[in-house]
Amino acid sequence: MSAPAGRLNRARPPGGRPGRRRPAPDRRPDLPGLAPLPGLAPLPGLAPVRPPGGGGTRPAWDAGPAPRGALAGRPRRGRLARRALAVLAPALRFDWVLIAAVFALGVLGVLLVWSASAPALAQAGADPHLYLDKQLLNLVIGALLLVGAGVAGGSRLRALAPLGYAAAVLALLAVLSPLGTSVNGARAWISLPAGFQVEPSEYAKLGLILILSRILGGVPTADRRPRPRDVAIAIGCAAPVIGLVAAEPALGVALLLAVLAGGLIVLAGTRPRLLAGLCGAGALLGLAAWRSRLLRPYQLQRLAAFVHPSSDLAGAGYSAAQARIAIGSGGLLGQGLFHGQLVAGGFVPELPTDFVFTVAGEELGFAGAVLIVMLLAVVVWRALRIAARAPDQFGALLAGGIAIWFTVQSFVNIGMTVGLVPVTGLPLPFVSYGGSAMFADMLAVGALQAIRARPAAGAISRPARLLAHR
Repeated sequence: MSAPAGRLNRARPPGGRPGRRRPAPDRRPDLPGLAPLPGLAPLPGLAPVRPPGGGGTRPAWDAGPAPRGALAGRPRRGRLARRALAVLAPALRFDWVLIAAVFALGVLGVLLVWSASAPALAQAGADPHLYLDKQLLNLVIGALLLVGAGVAGGSRLRALAPLGYAAAVLALLAVLSPLGTSVNGARAWISLPAGFQVEPSEYAKLGLILILSRILGGVPTADRRPRPRDVAIAIGCAAPVIGLVAAEPALGVALLLAVLAGGLIVLAGTRPRLLAGLCGAGALLGLAAWRSRLLRPYQLQRLAAFVHPSSDLAGAGYSAAQARIAIGSGGLLGQGLFHGQLVAGGFVPELPTDFVFTVAGEELGFAGAVLIVMLLAVVVWRALRIAARAPDQFGALLAGGIAIWFTVQSFVNIGMTVGLVPVTGLPLPFVSYGGSAMFADMLAVGALQAIRARPAAGAISRPARLLAHR
């Protein structure tokens, strides 16, 4: 009888019942200490594995857990490396053109500060490299601050804006307290141990830009234009900072802060009617300050010397007149670094700080002065470029405010050395001697890098796009 379809014919083994198979003999090699695994086919010709050292009975795969120190640290080190790479990932998206321009200005500043300070220090019997070493240290610390602010991220800067503003206001209040120190008639510094000093008004510039960018950049309206209420809050935040700086007194910094506040209000897209009202109110406030004689006598003398340069060449107009003479004597290529006669003779006061551009004009000539101006222009251009490509309104206003800061301060510092503006105490960004100025400038560049490192998404205000359009 034939087998049914679909069923395999089973051979009848000799001596057994049909349909059953005799189990195959177990040919697996005997491994000491290891029980045979059921259903595991042996590999013919495979010799048993003995533990290293010989004589043992435990196989290699049953040697117990690995020592803790050997492998336990590897996953942890891997996690730490991944975290470090995640933190430093924004640095890969930094604007290296901006960084190159900033450090070129910093190196030039170190050389100019050294040349401006070495003759006076040597004549006084002090170390002629004192200002050189300090400015190099300022540049290195500033570089670390730049990287720290750059990897922080724009969202973290936005979250820290109120804290930065509050710290700036408290520091300005401390300046006017017994903790403050007066230098050249202005109570603008706080003395620290080891001879260090902090100038809070330098950090107040960045603190004001941060808080105003957060207020004006977080408008919930559909067109992203600030409402009168938002503008009033911004002015309310700017007024204490400007007032405290003016009380030091530091008129140049106070005017710069006012320009920063006004510029950010314009960049935010404030309606023209509201802008016209603010301009009228500002003009009336300035006229009232002039008539109430809030300006100090030396400030009035500087304004008079600017209007009539030859009226007081031995007094208020002396610094500006000597600065113009020194720049004019440099010619096209200058007299050479460390070879400026007016610089070495000390005819221009405050050379390492306020009048450092004079050193460039005399010793590096017109070519060196143009180089500094071009590098500053590159910094402003890259800041405007970052503002145009910012991912949100906060980033656009922050980058635009920093661009206004560097533009106005550079113009005022260079302009006072050539007679375009009155003499003020504003340093040349990244070039003038001073730790507070260098640190604040580098933090601002780090903030620009943090905005640039964020992925672009979202729109910015129309005035910011027009200003930053290439």
